[in-house]
Amino acid sequence: MTNRDRVRAVVDSPWFTRFIVGVIVVNAIGLGLETSPSLMAGYGTLIHTIDMIALGIFVVELTARLYAYRLDFFRDPWNWFDIVVVSIALVPATEGFAVLRALRIMRALRLISQVPSMRRVVGALLSAIPGLLSILALLLLVLYTGAVVGVQLFRDAAPEHFGDLGSSLFTLFEVMTLEGWQDIADPVMAVHPAAWVFFVGYIVVTSFIVLNLLLAVLVSTMEVQLSAERWKEDQDIEAAQHNLVMAELRILRTQLAELRGVQPGTSNGSTSGGVESTGTTPDGNGRPTAAAPKAAAPTKKGRRRRSPRRRL
Repeated sequence: MTNRDRVRAVVDSPWFTRFIVGVIVVNAIGLGLETSPSLMAGYGTLIHTIDMIALGIFVVELTARLYAYRLDFFRDPWNWFDIVVVSIALVPATEGFAVLRALRIMRALRLISQVPSMRRVVGALLSAIPGLLSILALLLLVLYTGAVVGVQLFRDAAPEHFGDLGSSLFTLFEVMTLEGWQDIADPVMAVHPAAWVFFVGYIVVTSFIVLNLLLAVLVSTMEVQLSAERWKEDQDIEAAQHNLVMAELRILRTQLAELRGVQPGTSNGSTSGGVESTGTTPDGNGRPTAAAPKAAAPTKKGRRRRSPRRRL
């Protein structure tokens, strides 16, 4: 076992992952404490020390993973994410990079790359993007159509909400979220009593149909991803069980060959017992005695003598 294999075994072990998760949580709490002027006045040095220790641990972790996996390290997108997050923290806090220092809290997002359940959710969201694009396009089409209709119908009744296309789009977005839509609909319905048909129909289509379609696509994608992961786990378990059974069969075959006295790899023409006959047999007291000689086969002449006479 080489040093590279030992390092890989360490960075892939569960205890090492739990340790890194703990460091990320502590570091995130420390970054949150930096926002308190009173805590920084009393414990600023300690908080900065904890931050630097956590950053050093992250650098050592990435270096160890890079040493263990070499070029395979860059094939995992989550490793790229960790590199970007840690690199942002290594940028010096000068005037030109002051904004990047505020992004140090992104180190808390490393929990996503360390916790499998979080990776599964993010992976499902990314996998659902093709299906979500068509639903989002449908939602934008409904929103745009409703905004144009609202400008044409309710411009005079509520110019602050439907005065132009931009304000109408923003108003209908608020209505879609069901946040304060009655305050928008009441002044319009005071002038146009039948305007409730427009608002109710728009809410049903956008909030109860299109948004539920978005949720359905996300849930379906997550189920597919979970099924794929479970199938892969089942395949790994079956492969491990198959290898275990084959190893036991090889052991049994070797033991059976030893019992038969045949070494593995010999030909079928070898003797099964492997012991030559000594020509002696034990007597009643267990002492070996000479085996009785075999009777000689009768000759042709003898056979003629023993043959019965012909009857006259």
